[in-house]
Amino acid sequence: MIINSTELQNNFGKYLMLAAQEDIIITRNGTEIAKLTAIKEKRLKDNAQPDQVHENAPEYSFYGKKATYEEFLELQQNSDERYEYIDGEIYLLASPRTAHQIAITELLVIFYTFFQGSKCTPMVAPYDIELRRTPENINIVQPDIMIICDLEENLNEEDYYKGVPSLVAEVLSKSTRRKDLIKKLDLYMSCGVNEYWIVNPDNKEVTVYLFEDNNISNSTTFKNDEAAQSFIFEGLSAEISRIFRV
Repeated sequence: MIINSTELQNNFGKYLMLAAQEDIIITRNGTEIAKLTAIKEKRLKDNAQPDQVHENAPEYSFYGKKATYEEFLELQQNSDERYEYIDGEIYLLASPRTAHQIAITELLVIFYTFFQGSKCTPMVAPYDIELRRTPENINIVQPDIMIICDLEENLNEEDYYKGVPSLVAEVLSKSTRRKDLIKKLDLYMSCGVNEYWIVNPDNKEVTVYLFEDNNISNSTTFKNDEAAQSFIFEGLSAEISRIFRV
């Protein structure tokens, strides 16, 4: 597809999405000046875990390079789609399937009931969480579920939360599996999240990770007739059979 630079500026979000399907050639005064293209994610190395599969969602680049944080913000402002921004790469969040939504709903009910009357607040996506590896390395994610225990202290003047959740849960899907298992695990571990639940509807398992000192200090996988247990919140548990009803 060939478009002029003015058309690109006026409809940046639209053409960024189209670039996932085909290259977009940008012209100025009839001369080709640049190309908007999608970078296909490399497959995992031969020694990767078998359940860590290639992610189907495209990683976008702008003019042949990773997107800047400013370009990501521009995309957010000019599109109705949901995106995440991790280590300079933009991820489109696809519409979830039924098993995914049931797992989220059941966990939210369990978390909401457990934390009633406490200072901790369960939240669900879409809700932007800003995580920084360094002051310059800004990441924006939308966890499926999060437990926030410092909400009031970290709300800015525009009513956006700028802290770090204590607990984050992600429900795997085919399009997010690699991101959730690798990229997000590393991001959450490095940016101050204390506990990470990975909820897998395919094999009906929940793995709970405890992070300490930017490392995994403990982890347990729960399945069958067990109940997933929190490391940091005593008494918080979720029956596996209830999470995966379908």
